[in-house]
Amino acid sequence: MLKDLGKIKLLLLDVDGVLTDGRITYDNNGVETKAFDVKDGHGLKLVQRAGIAVGIITGRSSAVVALRAKELGIEIVHQGALDKLVPYAAVLDSLGLTDEQVAYVGDDVVDLPILRRVGFSATVADAVDDVKPLVDYVARRSGGRGAVREICDFILKSSGAWTEVTGRYFGGQQG
Repeated sequence: MLKDLGKIKLLLLDVDGVLTDGRITYDNNGVETKAFDVKDGHGLKLVQRAGIAVGIITGRSSAVVALRAKELGIEIVHQGALDKLVPYAAVLDSLGLTDEQVAYVGDDVVDLPILRRVGFSATVADAVDDVKPLVDYVARRSGGRGAVREICDFILKSSGAWTEVTGRYFGGQQG
């Protein structure tokens, strides 16, 4: 990895297939549920602690996503984005960031326009095959199964922020 991940100021994520395993479940009342990995959530909190903002751009709309974002303190949430570049450009403009300062995690061809632009692009192990060769990093873990945590840890370790944000857990000794 030759990119300077210390420049990353914003981590943007797709939801279905990235923060979840991609399955959508409805109960008998038509209420949608999704499963999120708690380790992914802690990874996002570590990234935030390092001063990197976190946001969501997803093609579907779901109350569950809004709830999870609120729980994690994610204020940048764009749901129902048919063309993900539209909210992407709006977010960069509102934060005064450039493409090089953004990391994005997506898993399908709809994510490619953003994945091609950002400073650091990543995907999950079970992403569609057409995405994997076009990103900077392919996680060993699958979407909704710790891939986001793996990517967060990679960003933090590669940028030099890992020791600072995790020091209180290790008590001065890094493992």
